[in-house]
Amino acid sequence: MQRTSRLLLLVSLLGLLDFSNSCSHREELVKREGNGHLARRAEPASYKPVPLNKYEKILLSSFDNVTIEGWSSYYTHGQHLAGKNRSQAEWTRQKFEEYGFKARLNSYDVLLSYPVKKSLTLHSSNGTYTPPLQEDSLEQDLTTMYEDRIPTFHGYSATGQVSAEYVYVGLGGKDEFDRLKELGVDLKGKIALAKYGGPYRGIKIKNAQESGMIGAVIFTDPGSDGNVTVANGYLAYPDGPARNPSSVQRGSVSFLSINPGDPTTPGYASLPGVERQDASNLFPRIPSLPISYKEVEPILQALDGHGLSAAAVNITGWKGGLNAEYNVGPVAGVKLDLMNEMYEEVTPIWDTIGVFNGTIQDEVIIIGNHRDAWIVGGAADPNSGSAVLIELAKAFSKLQKTGWKPKRTIVLASWDAEEYSLIGSVEFFEQYSGWARSSIVAYLNVDIAVSGSNFYIDVVPELHALATSVAHKVASPLGGTIADHWSGELGVLGSGSDFTAFVTNGIASLDVGFTDGANDAVYHYHSDYDSFHWMTTYGDPDWLYHKAMGQYLALMALELASAPLIPMTVTPFAEALAEYHTDLQAHLTSHAATALNIHSLSAAITSFGAAARALDAAAVRANKRGDAKAIRRINRRLQFFERPLAEQGGLPGREFFKHVVYCPGEYTGYTAVTFPGITEAVTAGNLTRAQEWVVKTSRGLRQAAGVLRGEY
Repeated sequence: MQRTSRLLLLVSLLGLLDFSNSCSHREELVKREGNGHLARRAEPASYKPVPLNKYEKILLSSFDNVTIEGWSSYYTHGQHLAGKNRSQAEWTRQKFEEYGFKARLNSYDVLLSYPVKKSLTLHSSNGTYTPPLQEDSLEQDLTTMYEDRIPTFHGYSATGQVSAEYVYVGLGGKDEFDRLKELGVDLKGKIALAKYGGPYRGIKIKNAQESGMIGAVIFTDPGSDGNVTVANGYLAYPDGPARNPSSVQRGSVSFLSINPGDPTTPGYASLPGVERQDASNLFPRIPSLPISYKEVEPILQALDGHGLSAAAVNITGWKGGLNAEYNVGPVAGVKLDLMNEMYEEVTPIWDTIGVFNGTIQDEVIIIGNHRDAWIVGGAADPNSGSAVLIELAKAFSKLQKTGWKPKRTIVLASWDAEEYSLIGSVEFFEQYSGWARSSIVAYLNVDIAVSGSNFYIDVVPELHALATSVAHKVASPLGGTIADHWSGELGVLGSGSDFTAFVTNGIASLDVGFTDGANDAVYHYHSDYDSFHWMTTYGDPDWLYHKAMGQYLALMALELASAPLIPMTVTPFAEALAEYHTDLQAHLTSHAATALNIHSLSAAITSFGAAARALDAAAVRANKRGDAKAIRRINRRLQFFERPLAEQGGLPGREFFKHVVYCPGEYTGYTAVTFPGITEAVTAGNLTRAQEWVVKTSRGLRQAAGVLRGEY
């Protein structure tokens, strides 16, 4: 396709802006195996409160916890599985328009799967046991009693019926499977029994499949619930804050770390009539079911005393909190019959996009949240973020009435089908990739805005300073500011939410929320009990954390959209690179790969650091002088310096991921890996490939330094 001029690109965003696609070589990403150092701690010196200007005061005062509660109530009292609720997309569009944003729906035809029927039966010397595979209806929690509540299932799971002995595989990660094979456990032809936690659920099933297993059952374990458990004397929901024993975690089992988005249209948008590709390599071939801890306990207990003990396996986190020994098994003659029937269809999904045009036509800020949920409720995931997004639109409408207008265009995005494979945001990016790469300054993501009281930020390094300073401007429900109750850690973005397509293409991104801590009420992730009733009773009864999250995002967006100089600093990126380099050296040592020549990488990091410090100093001078021309030049460098880091070619076998500094790990699904092309090749024992990625990574960093110096 032909590239459209930038002036025309902001004439109409989906009719309001023109997202005309273009031929672009910026289409690849990278990653790095988890190494324990994937978060930076903000320096105490940066914790200096900044006085609020009049626009910040207006924004902060425009958030109302009562109206936020109302938005949440709307979203959480009707089924909104991906592709199944256009009415919520339309309602969201109407709200965006009511609050001054030009809005419309973007529709994509994508492959989704839905449950038909399922069963699971244990055969043992004690007879047969057939769990109901459903969550309990609770009189106190209205939406758990809806007739159209969504069954428990795994999205994109295989249809199949299998009968076999089963083996407990712990968290189901690569380390667990490698350990069991090392200990001589025969996995072929068996059914895997795994607990949630650790790697993404699709990785667990992929590991089982690649080990010759024929089915999988994944259960929630109360041992992962911190201090608030029935075993510690707390009552279970709805009578108390502990986990309801029948809660089940639904979720997708697509191979997310290979290629997110519609699996049948990799690299291009799923518009009507497009050619579709075979997607069989992106889904499991073996059937799987999710199950509650109440239902799994007899299945685990049937393995007691058989096969390897937990002590013999000797892996951290192997044992959980159930009344079982967590033996590996199998037991001769003790079998599971597993049946799962799904149906697939290509069906429409709907992204709702709202636009508030700024005066600079080629600088855009996007704030996004997904709207679809596995359940009728979804009060935390995702609709705490959905409620915040509507309230944020309302707040900006009040600001607009004062005469304020942003320098940079603000786009609100309510994505559909995130839960299946980040589909709505990926298809949007693929449709408008040329515009996105040439115009987006930053993407701000809020998925689970509130599931507890612990504030977290995962963010690219150039936004570290801004993300930290804004935390000192927002009041905490606990008193003081949210920064006063924050660990100060700044996490590295991997995957698992809608920032993925943006960060993998070299666009500055942030993901933020309040998550549950060890002493908070247990959050029932992807369960019927992630409900409006749970949120009003335990999660955020006064809706003050929702309010704080909206205020935080609004101030981030205000600063990014209004400041003459884009509020990014590049020196923290250079500092992060130095830390990742240290990590890489440790990884080489632990894998006996110190012969790998990384001198060019070290030199590129040094060069980047010098360019970063020089640009940051120039930015301070230009801003102090009010030099508009210099600020414009510097802004272009800040906006585009990460793009070359995503232009060196995609990772082998998963070309969607192309950022040479960070991306989700192949065997984690969510967790970030730094210098991924190098690190994962070393992990695989392929030093030839690792050396190739040293060259690519070094080249990307040199080109990024060139952008900072104004050479491109």
